[in-house]
Amino acid sequence: MKHKRLLTFTQTVQTIIPVLLILCPLSVAADNTWSYHQESDRLSNKTFSFAQSPLPPRGLYDYIRMEIICKDNILQVAVDADNLIASQGRAFGFEYQIDKNPPVKLQMKTFKDTKRRGYTEESAKRIVDDMLTGQSIFIRVNTMIRTVLSAAMPLDNAAEPIKQVIADCGLALPSHAVGDAAYSLIEFEQAFKQLTSDQQQQVLGKIKQMMLLQQPKTEP
Repeated sequence: MKHKRLLTFTQTVQTIIPVLLILCPLSVAADNTWSYHQESDRLSNKTFSFAQSPLPPRGLYDYIRMEIICKDNILQVAVDADNLIASQGRAFGFEYQIDKNPPVKLQMKTFKDTKRRGYTEESAKRIVDDMLTGQSIFIRVNTMIRTVLSAAMPLDNAAEPIKQVIADCGLALPSHAVGDAAYSLIEFEQAFKQLTSDQQQQVLGKIKQMMLLQQPKTEP
């Protein structure tokens, strides 16, 4: 009887393990994806929408999540942390960096009912426009106890949820987000390295001609 039970248990485990191996990668992928949501405000009963970032891996960064929000036709960029940021309604320093571009520093403030969640409306459109140009974003939050919280998030799958929120607010997309994505310097460098020496010289020659045409003409 014991042998029969052991055999049944072994067969069950052998059946479950492949299923777990299939499901685990799917869960990891889902956790690394931006998502679009619509919810109802408990106080006003009005619907608002937001794009939510994935949470960074524990141990590498602080547990911070970003949200792009459209509420009452006002665009907000918010950060939500497990840690203390500042007292309710207080300003704090926020910094973001898209890919390898120079960091941008600005001010956010905490919501009136929490010390762990902050937002900006004034700089929201600028942040969103910059996010739509890159492949990743690195953020820093300066807290009231002089510690710095940081996190990195991918942007390769963020465009559609963010664009939906922008549309909900009735705002226009930046020119680089309409149609094909802007051709970045990194993409150019990667493609340039794949060319032969003769092809590289041809490309550089055409770029030189374009640059000369863009230079202002000097009067004699």
